[in-house]
Amino acid sequence: MKQMEYHNPVLLKETVDGLAIRPDGVYVDVTFGGGGHSREILKRLGPDGRLYAFDQDKDALLNAIDDERFVLINENFRFIKRFLRFYGVRKVDGILGDFGVSSHQFDVAERGFSTRFEADLDMRMNQAGKLSAYHVINEYDESDLRIMFLQYGELRNAPKLARAIISSRKNRPIKTSLELKEVLKPFMVKHKEHKILAQIYQAIRIEVNQEIEVLKEFLMQMQGLLDKGGRISLISYHSLEDRLVKRFIRNGMFEGEPEKDLYGNVSVPFKKVGGLVIPTNEEIKVNNRARSAKLRIAERI
Repeated sequence: MKQMEYHNPVLLKETVDGLAIRPDGVYVDVTFGGGGHSREILKRLGPDGRLYAFDQDKDALLNAIDDERFVLINENFRFIKRFLRFYGVRKVDGILGDFGVSSHQFDVAERGFSTRFEADLDMRMNQAGKLSAYHVINEYDESDLRIMFLQYGELRNAPKLARAIISSRKNRPIKTSLELKEVLKPFMVKHKEHKILAQIYQAIRIEVNQEIEVLKEFLMQMQGLLDKGGRISLISYHSLEDRLVKRFIRNGMFEGEPEKDLYGNVSVPFKKVGGLVIPTNEEIKVNNRARSAKLRIAERI
């Protein structure tokens, strides 16, 4: 099988360094993609080390690594604990996540992720998934569209965007990215068209792939899955994800504050390792996808 073309992994050294890899440890790469991070982990593992990787996109299977220490699981990482248990793994020493859309998914026009191409409305990371961008745009009611654009795109004119879609699709379905752009053209502010379109596409993509729910489900499994001293090394690309990761590392929860004992102490499952890591200007020049990446590292207490 032909290997799929993927771009350079983002923050490769920093992310893998953050795991503080033990040669005989058990590690998980929950966003395999082109396998760049996984290959770097395998370089640092000894003969008794193990690496499990997840990717729900069947295209990623073409990049599977031929190594007896490696297992690639074609599933969404929201099911991490269930599938690791299938392989007899109950505790791991480190987990790496590089969230968002892969460069490959952006670059394949027919997947519908990119604002650059004319394509059917799709945006499914799992190509077998039932919910597509077409379904969201043509079947969601006005209030659901409004909430989606407001929450996931952080678009102030979300009500107007939703109304325009509802009005247009009464005449005929909105089938392609070009048709969607035409409908929303009146809301494109001069010199900001690309940014606004990116926010609109982000909102639809997050909804189609349930990205926020998936991330929350994944993070809530970390406490039970990581051995004490185990590390998580997580890259986010937009503020919604990064806020969840940051708050989870700090509190072990997404809302509110952890309870204090009689002495005012709080018990949290993680301690952060170092500060926020962002790519260098040099990396961004070589790999434009890195420009919005934020890496956070934490250790299980």
